[in-house]
Amino acid sequence: MRKTVTQHISNPEKFKQQLLNWSQQFDEVVWLDSNHYDDKFASYDAVLAVEAFTVFQTDYYNAFLQLKEYQSTTNDWIFGYLSYDLKNDVEALYSENFDGLNFPDIFFFQPKKLFFLKGHVLETQYLNFVSDTLEDDLKSITLNTASDLVGEPQSNDTTEDSKIRIKLRTHKDDYFKKVNDMLAHIHRGDIYEANFCQEFYAENTTINPLETYKQLNAISKPPFATFLRVYDKYLLSASPERYIKKEGQKITSQPIKGTAKRSLNVEEDERLKQELSEDIKERSENVMIVDLVRNDLSKTATKGSVKVEELCKVYTFNQVHQMISTVTSQVAKDTHPVDIIKTTFPMGSMTGAPKISAMQIIETLEDAKRGLYSGAVGYFSPDNDFDFNVVIRSILYNATNAYVSYSVGGAITAKSEPLKEYEECLIKAKAMREVLEN
Repeated sequence: MRKTVTQHISNPEKFKQQLLNWSQQFDEVVWLDSNHYDDKFASYDAVLAVEAFTVFQTDYYNAFLQLKEYQSTTNDWIFGYLSYDLKNDVEALYSENFDGLNFPDIFFFQPKKLFFLKGHVLETQYLNFVSDTLEDDLKSITLNTASDLVGEPQSNDTTEDSKIRIKLRTHKDDYFKKVNDMLAHIHRGDIYEANFCQEFYAENTTINPLETYKQLNAISKPPFATFLRVYDKYLLSASPERYIKKEGQKITSQPIKGTAKRSLNVEEDERLKQELSEDIKERSENVMIVDLVRNDLSKTATKGSVKVEELCKVYTFNQVHQMISTVTSQVAKDTHPVDIIKTTFPMGSMTGAPKISAMQIIETLEDAKRGLYSGAVGYFSPDNDFDFNVVIRSILYNATNAYVSYSVGGAITAKSEPLKEYEECLIKAKAMREVLEN
C-alpha cells in the first residue's frame, strides 16, 4: 500500500525547516515537532503528513462512531484533530457560545505523503500510486528555500494602520465575577475543580500562518508543537502537553496542572520551580485531575493495570514551569483505539471534576465556543497505535473570515483567588500575544 524509503539526514534541524516550507503547497497539512525535548515516550522527533487521499469530517453527532468506522476501514495512517465540542457526542451536552473560527468538530485525513524524522534518520512513506514522485519531492525539499513555494516569508504586518488589535471576549471585571460564580459552585459541592477559559481575538486580520508558527515555536520550543492546515483554517500550536498515547497495549496520559513563571535569574528560577513543586493548591489541582484520568483509563484498562508513574513532577519549558503527572494503563489486544479516546475525552486537565458537571458549568460561564482549543491533534497508525497532544498555547486562524483567536485558562478550585488566576492566564497568553503584536 505504501512505498517506504529510509535515508540519512546530515542536518536534521535544517531539513525540518525545508520540509515545513515545502509542505505549504498542500491544503491538508499536519506537522508535529518535539523540538528535541527529552520525552521518554516520544516515537519521533518530527512528523509531516500532507495531501489527503481520503478525508473524514463531520459535526459532533455520532462522531466517534463514524471515526471508528473510518479508522477501521482505512487501515492506514490517519492524521487530524478532535475538537473539544465532541463532548456533546460523549455526553448529553451542548455548545451554544460564540464561534468566530468555524472549524469542523472533527477532521481526519489519510495522507498520500508521510515523513518521520528520528535523529538523523528520515523514513518517507508514500501511497503506491504517488510513489513515483518521491525522489523528485526529496530533491525539491532539500533544494527549496521558503521563497520557492510560498513566496518570501513575511512577518505579520504591524504598521500603525494595520497593527493587530487583540480584544478580550471576557473583560477583567467579568472574569472576576465568573470565577466567583465558579467558586460558588465549588462551595455548594457541585464540583471540586473546573478549567475556566477565556478567548482573546482579532477581527479583520490577516496573518502569515507559517511565519507566525515559526515565531511562536521559537519562543516556546515545546514538545508537542503543531502546524495544522485544513484548507482555509490553521492551528499554530506551542503545546507542552500530551493528552494520550497508545503504544502496543500500553496507554499513557500526561495531564498538566500547575504553572509557574520563569526567571532569567538562575537562583530565582530554581526557587520558583521549587515553590511550584511544594504549592499545596497546585498539587491538589493536579491530584484531582490524576484521579479523574485514572477513572477514565479504567473504563478500557485490564484489571489492576492503571498506575501513576509520576505524580506532580515539575518540568521546565522556555516560558513556564509546569507540574505534570504520568498515568498509564494496559488494554486488551482487541480494544478498539477509538473507544480509548472516546472514554477519556475531553481530557481531564481541560474540564474538571466531576467531569460532566464541570463541563456543564464551563459552558454557562465561558463566552466563546472552545472548538479546537482544548481539543487534540495527532494520529492513528495502521497497527492501531495513536498519539495526541492537548491544544493549548495555540493561535487559531480562519483565513476566509480574517479571524484570529487564542484562548487560555486555568483550574479553579476552592483555594483560587480571581486575581491570581487572571495573572496566570496572562502568563500563559504572553507568547501568543507577543507573536501577534510584534
